[in-house]
Amino acid sequence: MPPPRKIGRDPGLTARMTLTMFLLGALYVVLIVALLAAGVGAIFVALIAGGLLLAQLFTSDKLALHAMGAREVSPQEAPELHAMVERLCVQADLPKPRVAVAQTSMPNAFALGRSPKHATVCATTGIMEILTPAELEGVMAHELSHVANRDVLVMTIASFFATVAAYIVQFGFFFGGGGDDDDNAGFLVLLLVSLAVYALSFLLLQALSRYREFTADRGAGILTGRPSALSSALMKIAGTMDRIPQRDLRASGELSAFYIFPPGVKASLSSLFSTHPPLEKRIERLSQLESQLQGRLPA
Repeated sequence: MPPPRKIGRDPGLTARMTLTMFLLGALYVVLIVALLAAGVGAIFVALIAGGLLLAQLFTSDKLALHAMGAREVSPQEAPELHAMVERLCVQADLPKPRVAVAQTSMPNAFALGRSPKHATVCATTGIMEILTPAELEGVMAHELSHVANRDVLVMTIASFFATVAAYIVQFGFFFGGGGDDDDNAGFLVLLLVSLAVYALSFLLLQALSRYREFTADRGAGILTGRPSALSSALMKIAGTMDRIPQRDLRASGELSAFYIFPPGVKASLSSLFSTHPPLEKRIERLSQLESQLQGRLPA
């Protein structure tokens, strides 16, 4: 059996995750202060914030799988997929995650979970139909790289901040604005702070999401030794995505940041708001990694 191939830590990703969590934490403190200043009880704030965070950590993966129509499969139900994931985990010295399959024609895959010991990797039936075994291996190695880097946990926690702010904005529009002038002023401040927290959280999440895709691509190339297989998989996925009904793409939009390739990518390739880097740049970096692994370029 080949020796384990450590994916290795990416200092750039680690620094970005730390900075993102610090900035989002600071934004969240501002949001809590605004809630208290608006007259919301401290105990109520603590219970709601704590409850939502725990729910996000322990149930978000189950909710996401349910939203995608995915379910965990046994080795008997998906022997080839399980064998592939198990082989990659041995190579990467990772605990084997749960394996799930989503019944959809959209070719995609994603990883969820709060830690390597509590992770799930999911492939759609669409991606398993169009990719060769080597290409699918590259995709699953990409998802396992996310698990190894623990960026799924950071994305899950970070999205919690944006979610709370979004809820406050929604409830504020529905129920705010009544009472005397002081109440209205407090509501307006809270609404503006919530909008600012949501907007900044969104931008921070997009920036982190784009970088972590580059890191997972590199990890997959190192793990499999064949970056070109992942490049081929990404091009096939991009070419097939055009034929997926728009209703299916819209239904999966909320999980866009977690997919290996975002639904509706044409509208967001060069956008500041894209969750993924442009396909061309991903292919270029994988090509450079291929040359490095073959000794044609310095590492």
